[in-house]
Amino acid sequence: MNLQYTSTRDNRIRCTASEAILKGLCDDGGLFVPVELPKLPVSLKEISDMDYRECAYTVMKELLTDFTEEELRGCIGRAYDDKFDTPEIVPLRKAGGAFYMELFHGKTIAFKDMALSILPHLMTTAAKKNNVKNEIVILTATSGDTGKAALAGFADVEGTRIVVFFPKDGVSPVQKKQMVTEKGKNTRVIGVDGNFDDCQTGVKAIFSDRELGSRLDKKGFQFSSANSINIGRLVPQIVYYVYSYSRLLKNNEIKDGEEVNFVVPTGNFGNILAAYYAKQMGLPVRKLICASNENKVLFDFFRTGEYDRNREFILTSSPSMDILISSNLERLIYHIAGDDPEKNASLMASLKREGRYEITSLMKKKLTDFEAYYASEKETSEKIRGLFKESGYIIDTHTAVAAAAYDKYLAETGDKTVTLIASTASPFKFTGSVMGAIDSSFKGQNEFELAEKLSSLGKVKIPPAIEEIRNAEIIHKTECKIDGMMEEVERFLS
Repeated sequence: MNLQYTSTRDNRIRCTASEAILKGLCDDGGLFVPVELPKLPVSLKEISDMDYRECAYTVMKELLTDFTEEELRGCIGRAYDDKFDTPEIVPLRKAGGAFYMELFHGKTIAFKDMALSILPHLMTTAAKKNNVKNEIVILTATSGDTGKAALAGFADVEGTRIVVFFPKDGVSPVQKKQMVTEKGKNTRVIGVDGNFDDCQTGVKAIFSDRELGSRLDKKGFQFSSANSINIGRLVPQIVYYVYSYSRLLKNNEIKDGEEVNFVVPTGNFGNILAAYYAKQMGLPVRKLICASNENKVLFDFFRTGEYDRNREFILTSSPSMDILISSNLERLIYHIAGDDPEKNASLMASLKREGRYEITSLMKKKLTDFEAYYASEKETSEKIRGLFKESGYIIDTHTAVAAAAYDKYLAETGDKTVTLIASTASPFKFTGSVMGAIDSSFKGQNEFELAEKLSSLGKVKIPPAIEEIRNAEIIHKTECKIDGMMEEVERFLS
């Protein structure tokens, strides 16, 4: 079967997986979705005997059907190699009554590595398949982790350039230093005087500016995205949900076919959407628990059916979730509207025009796969401290939001289903907040000095990603206003 992709706003559009990966965003502003979701081609028992690379091939070949076996296995082999510090790629750690899916063992110690290690290979392969002669310019907005993971993936990749926009006052010190010290000759990192939503809106505006696209095409450039709006980001994320389930099965923690819960700290909605797609492909999932921080726009949506971004934007200790416009939610809206592009487009137009929309009662009934909870800053800190005291296990702030949300779900429902929590970043990426939560005397201390103390307390090595930026030279110093983003892109490409 040659699986086709269409737009969430116009299902007359049809393209292959490689074409969708190259474009990133549809011309009509919609997101690419598979026309139909295939089922897993083999049993979970068979997958439990596979390593991560074989599992990745088994899942991804069903969704990227125009890639040959040689092409896809090549991309997977180059992505999931020794840049990950464990051969398991995604180890599971049991603590506090749940299993933590450690998604941070890649080069930049955040879950974005899971997809952004393979996206450059998928994209350059797709370019060759489609006889693309232009240089591909990756435009990315980041709330902290996507930026460095994308930079690490695309740095010095032939035939590509990458521009990363980040909120200059809205990321952690470690996240910022990881980005601004990037040495790749084809990279540009720009701090924006605004929040993540401003960066994301600005990037989408650049994508949709046809006049700019035409000008750059004449100069031999074309845009694509490394954000989770790109289906090439989303497909690899499905893999680690299937793989983690298979590890529980292999280790006799669950029986074949037994349902599990996934708890996912959620901002842009891509990570939990991948879990939803895994369930649609046949993974036995009981509940997908959407965990929000104090920017609880998704919590309110799942509880009320109304999405409303008209609220205060709060800077929290979990900055990768400081988001009020969850772009990937559009894919879910399209699906629960019965794959109706007109209904979805109407709701997205309302979001753009009024900053809000409300789904129908029929659509809301289709959200039963999801539960939603949120954690305050106080609850997040208490969870880090409590879990450490109970088990000696140290988690980052985003993972703590999910763990605190799970505690609320458990207290409210009494559901004893085996539960996996997506641990999306290493605690070393947020040492100030993590160590300050464990002991208030650590608050305000230097983040890199605190890494030594965290290593000692948690009995884990400081990751190379931290050591290599400790004294690294700052290379990228450009900052701009929100309305200056397009100008900076043209300057970089001139």
